[in-house]
Amino acid sequence: MSVPRVLTVAGSDSGGGAGIQADLKTMLALGVHGMSVLTAVTAQNSQGVQGAWELPVEAVRAQYRSVVDDIGVDAVKTGMLASAELVETVADLIAGTDAPVVVDPVGVSKHGDPLLAASALDSVRTRLLPLATVATPNLDEVAQLSGVHVESEADLRRAAAAVLSYGPKWVLIKGGHLPGDAVDLLTDGTDEHLLRAPRHDNRHTHGTGCTLASAIASQLAKGRSVPEAVAAAKEYVTGAIAAGFALGAGIGPVDHGWALGTGLRRDTPAA
Repeated sequence: MSVPRVLTVAGSDSGGGAGIQADLKTMLALGVHGMSVLTAVTAQNSQGVQGAWELPVEAVRAQYRSVVDDIGVDAVKTGMLASAELVETVADLIAGTDAPVVVDPVGVSKHGDPLLAASALDSVRTRLLPLATVATPNLDEVAQLSGVHVESEADLRRAAAAVLSYGPKWVLIKGGHLPGDAVDLLTDGTDEHLLRAPRHDNRHTHGTGCTLASAIASQLAKGRSVPEAVAAAKEYVTGAIAAGFALGAGIGPVDHGWALGTGLRRDTPAA
């Protein structure tokens, strides 16, 4: 039996907590073969993003074709795409690939640093989201894309409808920024699933969005249905958040290895 193959198309986090680095750690932890197309390089640590540089579209296209044409792929996950030109290039590549696609419409970093040009929003809406098997926006990204502001759990369905109007098959509205339990809404417009998890008293949550999207892609690559994949991914990321640890002087990362019994101790000294 071949190993499930998952491709992440995203930016690099030099601090290792999010982006390509978080994606590949997640894929390893979940037993799939992770591959990568780098779209941007960031200078980033626990305190924020100090700089970001896009790669040329030719480099992005060449990486994608190199991997997919030789190795093949069972699921694709997109993250930081930075510009309209990169969004459109990646959308063209994905459109010709027969595999489920998880779109994490990354707009800002955990620290509030912009990672997507305002001019790229329309390309995300019209070119990328229609290709998504699952789109996974957080509440800030919902507002950025659709103008819908979620203030309570009751607003999640309205947010989901707004994002579904752009064409993804399923949308997972991540309600982690709301008070109380961490509640997400998964829906295709007909079938609805509310996923609840206890909120852990741990501020070290850098990389949660990248980790969740990569976990969903990993489960889809194994042949699970969207509801099954999202439920399993939610369980994985909840454990990773609980085991998140201090690193540097700011917000530390989630612990991608927790489910393997090889996770880093929560009392690991900060760098």
